[in-house]
Amino acid sequence: MRELFKRTWNCKAWAGALLCTFLMATACAAQNGRLELKNLDKLSSKAADVNDITLDGAMLELAGNFMGASHEPDAEMKNVLKGLKGIYIKNFEFDEPNQYSQEDVEAIRAQLTGPGWTRIVESRSRRSKEHDEIYILKQGDKVAGLVILVAEPKELTVVNIVGFIDVNKLGTLEGHFGIPGDESRHREKKQKPDQANPPANKASPDNKGNDDDAEA
Repeated sequence: MRELFKRTWNCKAWAGALLCTFLMATACAAQNGRLELKNLDKLSSKAADVNDITLDGAMLELAGNFMGASHEPDAEMKNVLKGLKGIYIKNFEFDEPNQYSQEDVEAIRAQLTGPGWTRIVESRSRRSKEHDEIYILKQGDKVAGLVILVAEPKELTVVNIVGFIDVNKLGTLEGHFGIPGDESRHREKKQKPDQANPPANKASPDNKGNDDDAEA
């Protein structure tokens, strides 16, 4: 019995140590601006569309050069990218609602409660059941990280930008690298087919009369 107790205690001690190590690593990562998003990978099998983007180091520089080659040179864009260390995006679109759990979202929010993180925007819609949040990581008087979390019944999006960035210039990145663009276009995508493509106008009584005259 004593030996069994000792083995059980040792297992619990190891489990506790591993859990503490994992939590410390996650907390340190969040304090550096980058979130741990692997817990969302399980949603890929449920989603109809998945966008998983990782741009850091040389890949981020290459993406910036590629964009400069395919678009008109944008000095402001290059200036914004210069201060970034990485852009990480996970986006899942589902055919049916409630394919991800609240625990999946809370696992992201839990990383944003550490020192330096502040939520600067929160928007809820009772009608569409959409919950939008923006968090920033402050280091002194500078913003060293940003997270955009958008939870909708049939879509979940996490945008994690790591590095020094001027929040006022964040709009420069919209529509690039998988970062959501103009909100009006985003809303238009969500419209029902009959709203996006309204049916042709029915013939008015006057026109019907004209048609009858033509047939006569």
